Amino acid sequence: MNKLRIDDVTLQFAPKGHQGITALDRISLDVADKEFAVIVGPSGCGKSSLLRLVAGLGTPTTGHIYLDGSEVIAPGRERGMVFQSYTLFPWLTIQENVEFGPKIAGVSKAERSAAAREMIAQVGLTGFEKKYPKQLSGGMMQRVALARALLNDPNILLMDEPFGALDSQTRSLMQELLLKIWEKSHKTVLFITHDIDEAILLGDSVYVMTARPGRIKQRIKIDIPRPRSFDLVTSPEFMTLKREIMGLIHEEAVLAAV
Repeated sequence: MNKLRIDDVTLQFAPKGHQGITALDRISLDVADKEFAVIVGPSGCGKSSLLRLVAGLGTPTTGHIYLDGSEVIAPGRERGMVFQSYTLFPWLTIQENVEFGPKIAGVSKAERSAAAREMIAQVGLTGFEKKYPKQLSGGMMQRVALARALLNDPNILLMDEPFGALDSQTRSLMQELLLKIWEKSHKTVLFITHDIDEAILLGDSVYVMTARPGRIKQRIKIDIPRPRSFDLVTSPEFMTLKREIMGLIHEEAVLAAV
């Protein structure tokens, strides 16, 4: 059964005094329950704009988006969002940041505190509960952002290049952490990235978008068994998929440059 359905979505911008721009053109895709779906494409193709529409942070010009059969018309707790920037509250401790959603939802202090401690342990930050975001590294702050999103138990997790600002070593560690957490929860995920290795390592399917206006060029199923580890990136099947996806994106980059 499909968890998420994006149905013929177009997004146009019409800045005052300027000619209108079509960012997304008739996008349609389905994400199954418990699927880890990844979207890649050339810069400026509208990947993040599409994710923001799914989050309810914007409205399609035409078309519709459905989650569990209900149309998305505004932000909601059933969608957890992790941005590239850490978006933590700097005046709250790590424990308080992670607890924030359940607190707003009226969950008792004892229940939310215990759940937050467990989630903080899952992302490897036990002992940092009383620290503030400014006392953490970038990778640690992104772990907190992931823990906060997961503690709300959303129906789908939306991730907009969450590891894009991290150095390569920290990024690899965060990818492995996300794989480990996903293997436990099998949460439905829609993930945006520029990194083809990351897309193949994490995804069940990879959607390649065209250059602007963004369309779905091709869906590639990642038939690599799980659980996966970072060692996978040197395997022949991985390299075959990487060449295919790189070729599709290169075609679009060339067209965009003409």
